[in-house]
Amino acid sequence: MIGTRGVPAAYGGFETAVEEIGHRLVSRGHEVTVYCRTTGEASPRTYRGMDLVHLPSLHLRALETLSHTALSVGHLSRHRRPDVAFVFNAANAPFLPRLRRHNVPTAVHVDGLEWKRGKWGPVGRRYYRWAEEVAVRQADALISDAQGIVDYYQHEFAIPTDLITYGAKILREVPTDLVSDLGLVAGGYHLVVARFEPENHVDVLVEGYLRSGATLPLVVVGSAPYAAEYTSRVARLAASDPRIRLLGGVWNQDLLDQLYAHAVTYLHGHSVGGTNPSLLRAMGAGTAVLAWDVVFNREVLGSNGAYFQDAANLANLIEDAELSPHRTAEIGEGLQGRARALFNWESVTSGYEDLAMRLTEGYSTRGLSRGRTGHSAWSEAYKPTRHPSPAVVRRTII
Repeated sequence: MIGTRGVPAAYGGFETAVEEIGHRLVSRGHEVTVYCRTTGEASPRTYRGMDLVHLPSLHLRALETLSHTALSVGHLSRHRRPDVAFVFNAANAPFLPRLRRHNVPTAVHVDGLEWKRGKWGPVGRRYYRWAEEVAVRQADALISDAQGIVDYYQHEFAIPTDLITYGAKILREVPTDLVSDLGLVAGGYHLVVARFEPENHVDVLVEGYLRSGATLPLVVVGSAPYAAEYTSRVARLAASDPRIRLLGGVWNQDLLDQLYAHAVTYLHGHSVGGTNPSLLRAMGAGTAVLAWDVVFNREVLGSNGAYFQDAANLANLIEDAELSPHRTAEIGEGLQGRARALFNWESVTSGYEDLAMRLTEGYSTRGLSRGRTGHSAWSEAYKPTRHPSPAVVRRTII
């Protein structure tokens, strides 16, 4: 497994997926190697049965992922001959030809529509669009985590992708001690957990809270090492109201579980990704979700979600949640039931295992696409008006 920060998972969705899928594959009798970024701390050689290879990276936004993946692919080509490689993030597609030269069947998890993220300038956006085409041409299979991403690759490249989402951790009877240590009351705050990046709309979430008549405080977890200007904007907004608490990055997973489980609502502003792990975490915790209105979020939440597109809409939803606490709690329970039914790590692992077996038997989509099909206008105009049918939602698990 290549292209992430590695395990133990302490950063984002890819890392959580690698850990949850990897250790389950080990328990099913497979040998799993995970390439990890050197952190300066102790570098264990194994974790939950997975073999770990730690390599450095350049600490620059545009090069951190690429530099580490380059070293990882180089190490793999010299020291290992895996049956299958799972590469996470389409940005890493330029390294696929080297894997091909070593006859390693490769699947690429393409992630979301990275070229639409506000943190990238024109050069970065062009790079991601180009990397998508490289992934389509060079990978033996593509993995999407949402139906909207499947649709995008079908329309843009006429290429099929394997639809495999993430799993959700179901939380029950979660302690409150760590939340209490922060001076918070269980069931007495609203929560945001997100990287401070424009497409996650943290500033809109804070502004919506400020516009509301909420009586409960807002807790914001997150940071962004390469987005100082945006982070400053969020900080300025939060400074105007003492009820808003910016906790920064929180890496203690037990504390995060408690924060999710004991929030009245979870505010989710992500707009360009596929199935977002933070959203699933809130669902698994049984917390009501107020989400940015895009097809990816509607696919995950279904009819139990409440949706907004600006600060004014969000303000109304926050007020409604506080005015009807019993209804809000029922919505959270419904979302937890949905997470349990649709987003199961064992099923997700089976999807990866099945794809790996097909790849070892010669399955490949390489050569099925000759590049973009001329439907680029479709992707540019991708709007949050398309609501998935229940049948589409059921297809999100293989």
